[in-house]
Amino acid sequence: MQASRRQFLLGAAAAGAITTPSLAARAAADPQPPAGGPGAAVGSQDSVAGGQDAAGGARAIGRKRIPATGELLPMIGLGTSRTFNVDPSKEQAAQLEVMRRFLDLGGSLIDSSPMYGQAEALCGKLLQQLERKDLFYATKVWTDKGREAGIAQMKESQRLMGPERFDLMQVHNLTGLKEQLATLKAWKVEGRIRYLGVTEMRDYATVEKLMKEDGLDFIQIPYSLGSRKVEERILPTALDNGVAVLVMRPFEAGRLFKAFEGREIPQWAQEFGCHSWAQFMLKFLLGHPAVTCPIPATSKPHHLSDNMAAGVGRLPNADERQRMVALLES
Repeated sequence: MQASRRQFLLGAAAAGAITTPSLAARAAADPQPPAGGPGAAVGSQDSVAGGQDAAGGARAIGRKRIPATGELLPMIGLGTSRTFNVDPSKEQAAQLEVMRRFLDLGGSLIDSSPMYGQAEALCGKLLQQLERKDLFYATKVWTDKGREAGIAQMKESQRLMGPERFDLMQVHNLTGLKEQLATLKAWKVEGRIRYLGVTEMRDYATVEKLMKEDGLDFIQIPYSLGSRKVEERILPTALDNGVAVLVMRPFEAGRLFKAFEGREIPQWAQEFGCHSWAQFMLKFLLGHPAVTCPIPATSKPHHLSDNMAAGVGRLPNADERQRMVALLES
């Protein structure tokens, strides 16, 4: 799993195929096509390609619009489950470099949760060390102990991570849904959070109902090249109701890499910027018009650079995405 990915990256780097973190060079090799050309499945009004700006400087990764407001959000985020659950009182050089590269390469959305142990505290410490606050802060409320417990938990998350206010607050796995969602709606009206949402891995019927009836700005769900059930109802409902989609577990905890072990990236995938299997998997997700931002978690700087490169160049169109599925299943 992870070992095969590491071996691939080391081999590719030795061959000169990956020059971390050369996103600007990658963008020049994979220019964005005109609107309506290949990759137009996302729509030119719904995304902005990564690469170079009008002045010729690197703009890093591309961005997609949050449907509720039209705000542009960098299309690769950073998850913190397990990978950031380490002692924040000790020096964590790997996570510090992951955070540094993520922000320097144009990343913005960092997603955490009280469920992730010490991840929120570590995020806060690393951001203090880097003297950075220019990001999209996302976390979750995760308690079934009632309204006041949820409020106390969110205040503690704010203390740990350090934002003046959270950009996105989510009800984690629908836990305490009625009480916590009511608080999030009130906080949004009061300006204490900017967006609200829910996360869930199984109860998609409830997620679908919430998108239609409860004014969600975001949902967070598992989705991958190998697990596409959400394409049936959840993603179309998100599109129809203007709900942004964050994608957790895009690599199925590393299991998807086994399917491609020993195989080379096909030339037709390299034509839209896939230079590793991680980029292949992430670009597949980003090619769906409902997907706003996958949030792969990692504590390895070279994996972070590899993931971020998926946000450069054009995205696969519908026919190319079908070809990607066929390759997985072959």
